[in-house]
Amino acid sequence: MKKRNYGIAFLVLAVLTAVFLAANLCVGSVNIPLSQVISVLGGRGKEPVFRDIVMKLRFPRALAAAILGGGLALSGYLLQTFFHNPVAGPFILGISSGAKMTVALFMVFSLKMMIQPGSALMILSAFAGAMLSMGFVILLSQAVDRMSMLIVGGVMIGYICSAVTDFVVTFADDSDIVNLHNWSKGSFSGIGWEQVQVMAAVILVVFAWVFFMSKQISAHQMGEAYAKSLGLNVKSFRAALVVSSSILSACVTAFAGPVSFVGIATPHLVKHLLGTARPILMIPACFLGGAAFCLCCDLLARVLFAPTELGVSTVTAIFGAPVVLMIMIHGRSRSS
Repeated sequence: MKKRNYGIAFLVLAVLTAVFLAANLCVGSVNIPLSQVISVLGGRGKEPVFRDIVMKLRFPRALAAAILGGGLALSGYLLQTFFHNPVAGPFILGISSGAKMTVALFMVFSLKMMIQPGSALMILSAFAGAMLSMGFVILLSQAVDRMSMLIVGGVMIGYICSAVTDFVVTFADDSDIVNLHNWSKGSFSGIGWEQVQVMAAVILVVFAWVFFMSKQISAHQMGEAYAKSLGLNVKSFRAALVVSSSILSACVTAFAGPVSFVGIATPHLVKHLLGTARPILMIPACFLGGAAFCLCCDLLARVLFAPTELGVSTVTAIFGAPVVLMIMIHGRSRSS
């Protein structure tokens, strides 16, 4: 019976992802019938306008939203496992803001030197910022023993990094700084096939690595003493969690800027849908859930106030923040 329920849950997530992907390809300033989209994807499209819109604009953007959304949800799941904290996430803990800060500094420096920043260097700079913020958060977690204090500390780290980023963006004098400002609000726009290939390679490799750590994650969730009794090297394992989460968060920030609340809300929604916390199920389910969540939010960001486009973080916050509030209220009611 449980296997059947798990199958239904994965089917729901897969269908939602497919529906939102199709909607992203069909809906926009120019509405394209689904039959035409299918023809274009099959290489049989006869309308050059539809073909250009789908293949050059909407399809790479939709794939980016799905891949990066899945990576961000998985990053949040790993952070929640690492800290044993239900509201740990790359945005709340300031990790995304740290990645944003170093990417902004790198982009401004590159623009001043008349250098076109490549995808690999963008990811590396974001990874450096993510690891910097993660280091401060880990030190903070050792100094405080309350979930609320860790959250406040992470938010303060995020504010500091965001202040530095805003300072850099405000006083940069390059004409391309408008793109940096849009990126700093979170956006999947402007992503092409080259970037999709890079992000897919990075995130899918990390996904496979994390999936093969499912048994270790399951042991760690039972407590460090239990994990050590099974022969798990806890220090190496926790380092692998930190590096994996930072790579995922850095990749998302490098290409789309900071995207809020996906890493916190999605794992909890998926856990309730599955009815289990088993890592071997949660890891692929979180990826699918994050993909569907970001595809839905990006669609709304594009069409709600068209032709004006909202930052995707604005939409993800509207749906994700209430989930965080419910988690905190539920946690307090259980502890009282």
